[in-house]
Amino acid sequence: MAKLVSKTYGDALFEVALEKNQLDAFLEEVKAAKAALETNNELFKLMSHPKIVKEEKVKVVTEIFSGKVSEELVGLLRMIVDKGHFAEVMSVLDYFIEQTKEYKNIGTAYVTSALELSDAQKAAVEKRLLDTTKYVEFEMHYKVDADLIGGMVIRIGDRVVDGSIKNKLFDLTRELSKIQLKAGECAP
Repeated sequence: MAKLVSKTYGDALFEVALEKNQLDAFLEEVKAAKAALETNNELFKLMSHPKIVKEEKVKVVTEIFSGKVSEELVGLLRMIVDKGHFAEVMSVLDYFIEQTKEYKNIGTAYVTSALELSDAQKAAVEKRLLDTTKYVEFEMHYKVDADLIGGMVIRIGDRVVDGSIKNKLFDLTRELSKIQLKAGECAP
């Protein structure tokens, strides 16, 4: 259900942004609205409170965002609240951001390495990704995980390239256990 909500509302906002030729402006507004919502836990409590009527919740959203973001985004937020889907508002905004980045060929890469990468290594990883994918730009996210022993794991969307030593050792162990099983099967 949440995925359907995020797709429905996210696609609607994306289409409006394209029609108005304001994709970049909408993207910045959505990022700002998302940041504002993420930092305000009280707003989530208020919007989720069962004793506060929908009309009051719509009024709150309108007062908070009117004049700060486009009328279209305020209208979308009001509609989400009015239809009782405020719990999915973050997934709607995330969906719009992802759609926009995909449309603009901006990829998001999550790189996990065993050691901290130098700036030159980070630049080399990004260049390699740009050369081997359809993307013209990347948002890079780096993380260190010593359990990898060496190498790195790169995730872009649902694709994962695992070049870690930990994974290579796992594969080697699995292959050795197959050999041992086959050798055991041949014994009289």
